[in-house]
Amino acid sequence: MKKTLSSIFFGIATVLGMGIVQAQNLRPPAYPLITHDPYFSIWTNTDKLTDSPTRHWTGRTQSLEGIVRVDGKVYQFLGAVPTAYEALLPTGETKPYSALYTLVKPEAGWEQPDYKPQNWKSGSGPFGDIPVARTPFTNARTDKDGIFIRREFNYDGKIDPSKLLLVVSHDDDVVIYLNGTKILSKTCCAGEYIHLPLSSEGQKALRKGRNVLAVHCISQVGESLIDVGLVSPIPPSNITTALQQSVEVTATQTTYDFTAGPVALKVNFLSPLLLDDLEIVARPVSYVTFEARSTDGKSHAVQVYFGEAGTVAANTPGQEVETKVEKQGGLSLASVGTKVQSILAKKGDNVRIDWGYAYLAVPESATRQMAAGTPESLKKVFFAKGELPQNAQNSTSLAGEVAIATALNLGNVASTAVARHVLLGYDDVYSVQYFGQNLRGWWRRDPNMTMLKTLQIAETDYVRIREKSSRFDKELYAEAQKVGGKAYADLCQLAYRQAIAAHKIVQGPKGEVFFFSKENFSNGSIGTVDVTYPSAPMFLMYNNELAKGLLRFIFDYSESGRWKKDFPAHDVGTYPLANGQTYGEDMPVEEAGNMVILTAAAVKMDGKPDFAREHWPMLTKWVGFLKRDGFDPGNQLCTDDFAGHLARNTNLSAKAIMGIACYGQMAAQLGHQQVADEHLKLARELAQKWAAMAAEGDHYALTFDKPTGSWSQKYNIVWDQLLDLNVFPKEIIKKEMAFYLKTQRPYGLPLDNRKTYTKSDWIIWTATMADSEQDFRALVEPIWKFANETPSRVPLSDWHETTNARQVGFQARSVVGGYFIKMLAERLKK
Repeated sequence: MKKTLSSIFFGIATVLGMGIVQAQNLRPPAYPLITHDPYFSIWTNTDKLTDSPTRHWTGRTQSLEGIVRVDGKVYQFLGAVPTAYEALLPTGETKPYSALYTLVKPEAGWEQPDYKPQNWKSGSGPFGDIPVARTPFTNARTDKDGIFIRREFNYDGKIDPSKLLLVVSHDDDVVIYLNGTKILSKTCCAGEYIHLPLSSEGQKALRKGRNVLAVHCISQVGESLIDVGLVSPIPPSNITTALQQSVEVTATQTTYDFTAGPVALKVNFLSPLLLDDLEIVARPVSYVTFEARSTDGKSHAVQVYFGEAGTVAANTPGQEVETKVEKQGGLSLASVGTKVQSILAKKGDNVRIDWGYAYLAVPESATRQMAAGTPESLKKVFFAKGELPQNAQNSTSLAGEVAIATALNLGNVASTAVARHVLLGYDDVYSVQYFGQNLRGWWRRDPNMTMLKTLQIAETDYVRIREKSSRFDKELYAEAQKVGGKAYADLCQLAYRQAIAAHKIVQGPKGEVFFFSKENFSNGSIGTVDVTYPSAPMFLMYNNELAKGLLRFIFDYSESGRWKKDFPAHDVGTYPLANGQTYGEDMPVEEAGNMVILTAAAVKMDGKPDFAREHWPMLTKWVGFLKRDGFDPGNQLCTDDFAGHLARNTNLSAKAIMGIACYGQMAAQLGHQQVADEHLKLARELAQKWAAMAAEGDHYALTFDKPTGSWSQKYNIVWDQLLDLNVFPKEIIKKEMAFYLKTQRPYGLPLDNRKTYTKSDWIIWTATMADSEQDFRALVEPIWKFANETPSRVPLSDWHETTNARQVGFQARSVVGGYFIKMLAERLKK
């Protein structure tokens, strides 16, 4: 294989650079703590566990708090106390409010305090068309003038205006006035609530007594939302923090080591997502273990407080929740859930669950207390006595103002470590709606199964599961390191829990396994085929039943006649409602190729063609479409649509060719040799034609019409090697690989020539085609560098800038399961 001088230099530099990686531990962009499904998923985005509140993967605060009491002195080791605010003018996130509004442009002066509204309506905020909104307001296609809102409030002069914050969530453009003075003009959108200092103009406009806040918002396209308030922060109470010594992330666990005075404290978060055991991986129960030992040779009295905020079971902090404390079956239990149980009533992307119940449980085998109440009252008692009040058992409150908590007595701790643990579970009652039928999670497909029984089983399994999880973590890392090196192994163990937790395992209508993905921070689709495609390698490796569970509902959608086109649907709805495609545009060649290729991969892993036989008529229909329209695709969406639509896309064409070849391979496995020969012959002919049409000097072009300087990653060809199809000439990949190595940037190989951003999953697919370990590592090393250095502290983003490591979009998505494709390739060779 010939290499340019620049690629040789890069290879040497990379090998030298890998010495640095070998000596470093990867600093994750965010640390997984509780990871089960798109709703039960809690992370911390800071390197120290006490530097910020823990959060749902969307970024919304869902606080877990931990405090250790050593000889009467308390140290916080988990979570920062979320900033509390005193509301001068509350937002709808924290408290329902009424305001005057109109959807028709009012006359001049409408923002002035003495304006007299005529024919305005009264409505509850927030205003918009997403689940959190209470009063409808849509985009300019319907409400062309936008929405105009007036809210009155009284100011007593006690709060320093310079301390006030303007709280706003808006989609899209917003202008805000205070007593007729413009205090904010902001374009585009802020999906989350942001806190902005009240401007100097706003401080001057504020007056003692009656005030009017006036808001104009216009939504140009898509979703609509407006909510505005005024608050002042409440200074938090000071508490000594435990000294964090280290943190380690493995495939199923995140472990912290602290020093709390004369005691060493180890805190282990275990979400036992063991893919070889469907019952365990589907069980929504995590363990948190606290292990303490003395460091000075003396004995010390140690208690641990652990609290879980009511927001874990709510979409917004202002929803009313109910708590319950009880003892059953050898467990002390506390639970929290919304008062209004609107099961499966909300769909969308930036949405959290607000039905079902979050559980905190501990075995009754030692002295412990369990309680519910405000976090402040619970901690106050714990600080004083090391135990929780017994009169704060059942209550109703706002989600942002209540916690369920336990106090664990570790006793007198000496040099021998003492350990206690808690269990966190979530009962979502029903998980997904599938064409009008509510489906239960796999873990409670038996109507007699309850969360109590599940927690009891999980408690019985505690020791065995911890041992098995630790063994699995070591095996995964060792295998990944053997096939791809340390940087690759670090990425795989970071991706593992994230990939699984972006799915939900449910029982289908016929008792089958459905494995639904959520397209996190992309558009919220459920069961998206072009998300399944990059995610699948990890599930093909570890549990082929789940890999097939990613495909079954797409087959059913077409086979039932509900989807009538001659290519597969893009999705089956918006999470968690799988009632039919909601995405606005099809991806014909993309999804047809994906479904045929992944079916062939599942058949390969099964070692028998039964899954293909079950769906052969539909596979035949889809491959017919690929044969007709796949080789030279028309102008259409594909999964790499970030820079716009493409016609004559060479990478998409390669996918169609792979699909035709995969169909031929499955035909041979089914005994249809003539059909097999016909399709494999066609695929090889098309591959030769592809090579001639796409060739562009030292690489292959982005499109068949070869714009000057165009190129792209041809990651779809990886299946030629994985499935031993031998369709594309080997020199194609050799030429492309040399080009990639001299084209990549500091934080990775761009997706194509149009932009400098990339998709890290596709880079690893591309790297897997390399015929040398050195070239594979050279392409993977910059992804490790991105994950280690990105300033975007969110659950691993798969879409980032190769120039500065910043997140472009997406986070916490399942597609990082695609990192495992190198391991899958090695497995398939055996």
